[in-house]
Amino acid sequence: MSACDHPGLIPIDIALADLLAKTPLSTEIESVPVADAVGRVIAEAPQAAVDVPPADNSSMDGYALNIADLNDEGETALSISQRIPAGQAPQPLQAGSCARIFTGAEIPEGADAVVMQEQTRIEGEKVIFPAGVKAQQNIRPRGQDIQQGSVVIKAGTRLQPADLGVLASTGLAEIRVYKPLRVAVLSTGDELIEPGEPLAPGQIYNSNRFLLAGLLRQMGMEVVDLGRVADTAEDTERALRDAADSADVILSTGGVSVGEEDHVKGVVEKLGQLDLWRIKIKPGKPLAYGQVLGKPFFGLPGNPASSLITFCLLARPCLFRQQGAALPAPLEFELPAGFTRTRAIGRQEYMRARYENGVVQPFSNQSSGMLSSASWANGLAVIPPDTTVAEGDLVGFIPLSELLG
Repeated sequence: MSACDHPGLIPIDIALADLLAKTPLSTEIESVPVADAVGRVIAEAPQAAVDVPPADNSSMDGYALNIADLNDEGETALSISQRIPAGQAPQPLQAGSCARIFTGAEIPEGADAVVMQEQTRIEGEKVIFPAGVKAQQNIRPRGQDIQQGSVVIKAGTRLQPADLGVLASTGLAEIRVYKPLRVAVLSTGDELIEPGEPLAPGQIYNSNRFLLAGLLRQMGMEVVDLGRVADTAEDTERALRDAADSADVILSTGGVSVGEEDHVKGVVEKLGQLDLWRIKIKPGKPLAYGQVLGKPFFGLPGNPASSLITFCLLARPCLFRQQGAALPAPLEFELPAGFTRTRAIGRQEYMRARYENGVVQPFSNQSSGMLSSASWANGLAVIPPDTTVAEGDLVGFIPLSELLG
C-alpha cells in the first residue's frame, strides 16, 4: 500500500516507505584518503589484500615456548634464546628454550604458546614455568580479525572512526565514496529575521535555518543556504528555481499549510509535482514531498519542533539513501513511562522526552513551537494513535543519538 492510497492523513510507516521508494540514488563518486573519510558513505566493498593480523602474534608480554618442552606434572626451567619486540622478525625457536616476547610481536616458528610474565619467575638465567600451559594460549592467530580476500566494509556503510581503522589495517590508503549531497535550505515567512537584527513587533528570529543547516552538516552534506523567502508566489517560485539549479535536494520550512500566505505547495505543483502531503503524526502533520524541476523536494513545517522531528524521521533517512547509505532503522526501546496521559489522539505522537532514573519523562510543554524541549531531551517517546498511557506502562523510546548526525 502506498501513500497515494490514503486520501486522509498518511501513517508514518507508509509515508516513509513511499518516500524511500521514490528517492533517487546518487551516482557521483570520488576517491578520498582513508584518513579523511569519516562520515562519508563508501561506494565499494573493498576486499582485504592481507590477513589481519598478518602472522600469529602474542597477546601478552611474556615468553613464547613449545609445550612439548614442558613437564606435565610440575615446573620447568628454560633458558631464553632470543628477545622479540613488536615489529622485529623472530628467529626459529631453539629446541628446549623460550623466547622473551612482547605484546603484538610475531610468534617464532616452533613456538605454540605464550606464558604471561606474571605467571613465571626468574631463577638465575632460567625462566621457571608452571605446569598446565595450554597449546595456543595467549596467541592471536593469523587472520583472526580479517582474512585475506574477505569483504572489509560493505558498500553503503557510513564510515565511523572504527571503520577507518579497519580499512587502514588492511593497507588501504584511499577509498571510493559518494560525493556529498548538496542540499538547498530556504525558509519562508515575512515574520522571519536573522539573529543580530533588532526584533520588531510581529517578527521572530529564524531558528530553522540554523537547525537544519547544522543537521545537514553533521550528516556530512553540503548546505546551499538560500536564506529567507518572502511570502509571495513570485519570490517562492524564484527561490525554488534557484534551489533546483544549485542543489541535489531542496529543503524548505514553512509555507506548506493551507493559509493564504502559504505559497510553497502551489508553486511546487506548478514546477513539478507534489507526491505526499500531511502525515499522521504529532507534531509535524503538514509535511510535503515532491519534485521541483526534477529535484527531490521536502517541505517541512515552519514550527521548529515539528521541523526537527519531521526532518529526523522522514527527510534524514531519504537523504542518506540518496547519498548511497544503507542505514538501519533507528533503535527503539520499550521503557517504562514516568508519566500519565489520559487523552488519546488519532495521530502517532513523538514527545520530546528524557530517559533518566529508569523512566521516560516528557518535557512539560509539547508545543510544536518549543524548540528548547528538543535541546533538553535525550530522546523521543513514541505514543501510537488512539493510545493512553499510565505511569509504568512501556512506551517506545528513540534516543536522539539515533536520529542526529
